[in-house]
Amino acid sequence: MDHFPTNWGRPRNDLYDAYNTFPLHIRPSNKTDTFADGVQHTQQPIVTGTSVLAVKYKDGIMMAADNLASYGSLARFKDIQRLHAVGSSTLVGASGDMSDFQYLQSQLDALITSEFTHGDSHELGPEEVHEYLSRLMYARRSKMNPLWNALLVGGVKDGKRFLSYVDLLGTTYSAATIATGFGAYIALPLLRNAVEGREDQLTEDAARHILQDCMRVLYYRDARSLNKYQIATVTATGVTISDAKPLDTNWAFAEGIRGYGAQTQ
Repeated sequence: MDHFPTNWGRPRNDLYDAYNTFPLHIRPSNKTDTFADGVQHTQQPIVTGTSVLAVKYKDGIMMAADNLASYGSLARFKDIQRLHAVGSSTLVGASGDMSDFQYLQSQLDALITSEFTHGDSHELGPEEVHEYLSRLMYARRSKMNPLWNALLVGGVKDGKRFLSYVDLLGTTYSAATIATGFGAYIALPLLRNAVEGREDQLTEDAARHILQDCMRVLYYRDARSLNKYQIATVTATGVTISDAKPLDTNWAFAEGIRGYGAQTQ
């Protein structure tokens, strides 16, 4: 006789407890949770980074991103680097989920290490890295488990500048100016107006000044941005990522905005 009242009225599972050895309070239940062993996928990004901006200039590619990773609407992590060097000629910038970006960083580093161990003096360039990322993002999307990122890939190899975009669906395109996140709405028109058609004459100082102005506008208008940012360049000599630097801002203009402060009209 089964002396466990919790099992009365249903067959005992002899597979787990043929000799009634479990105490009542921890006796295994015959009920199963439909989702307990199911595959769990990320339903939405949790800790996220906002815009990444990139432009072509006459000597290479320049990219900018702030150092904030937001936990929802909380400005939680203020020292996150969202620009990542891949080899000696490629730079990747990421917005979106930061844990997924960390996974991508590990995958890219493993790819570069694997390529190096072949010992054939061949190094992956920006076009190959972008193709790899586009296939990886599309494969994860096809499995209904996307990596929640929008990525910019830029670099210089064999004297050729390369700048392209890939998102969580595997969508790709190339342009002289690209922005992700909120920057695609606010900063991209400014970048296009200042850069497109002039990328072969644009100096490094001019490109840096344009990106700084756009980062300033984003800090004014994007609630998920920060006034601390990094700028990276890729030229024929390699990849350089600057230290985090503060953004010069001026809020005096806000006094003239209707609805600001103590204004009532």
